[in-house]
Amino acid sequence: MRHVTSATPVALGGALVVPIGLLRRLRGESPTEYGSAFSTDPVARARIEKLAMDSVRHAEEARGCRVVDVSAQKCGWDITSYPPALDGKQPEARHIEVKGRVRGAATVTITRNEMLYALNQADKFLLSIVLVGETDAVDGPYYIRNPFEAEPGWGVSSINYEITALLERAESA
Repeated sequence: MRHVTSATPVALGGALVVPIGLLRRLRGESPTEYGSAFSTDPVARARIEKLAMDSVRHAEEARGCRVVDVSAQKCGWDITSYPPALDGKQPEARHIEVKGRVRGAATVTITRNEMLYALNQADKFLLSIVLVGETDAVDGPYYIRNPFEAEPGWGVSSINYEITALLERAESA
């Protein structure tokens, strides 16, 4: 401590950190041009999710189903769809997990909870993918039956799946 002296600090270097997304936006590039279709803007994500939910709701109602939004209940899927009765019997309800993504996005994130419910419910569970364009034009919904082959490993909270691989197995609404 005897040799410590106070003096004016000397700066030896510096760095300016500019987010790549900001640079690309200032250049006028759209998110799909540079492959990053994930939006950190919560308002934009909420808009895409609402458009996707509305798209699935309309498709299910067009089939004559009664639709209940259960997304706020965090039960592992977003929509419960009750088909109309056949020959006096009520068919099993369908549990639909809705994933809305910007058109051009490469991946979709599936949570562990969603995967476990899909595996446990087998044919009752449907994964629905809806692609939303920049003008709010909707493509889909596309339904994938039995979307997962095995449960996620211990400690895995979510897995990213390639949208193109999922859409290869999908059927249109």
